Amino acid sequence: MEDLELEIKSLIIQSLNLEGVTPEAIDAGAPLFVEGLGLDSIDALELAMALRQRYGVRTSADDARNREVFASVRSLAQFVAANRQDGVR
Repeated sequence: MEDLELEIKSLIIQSLNLEGVTPEAIDAGAPLFVEGLGLDSIDALELAMALRQRYGVRTSADDARNREVFASVRSLAQFVAANRQDGVR
């Protein structure tokens, strides 16, 4: 799971153009929104699209679980691991 967390950290940095942030600087258990990285709703949309392209996972804007899924890198990694499409990295 640590490898997947590292991949997701890199994906966050690339897809959101976070300059000066390294994967090692992101705590996998820290909040992604408000505190922690301080991401916003636009960032969430961009991140959801990047996750879909990279791993084939889909989220829905009206899904009550989104807050839980996007809470941290660790929760994103768990969601991706459980929902990624076969043949997608």
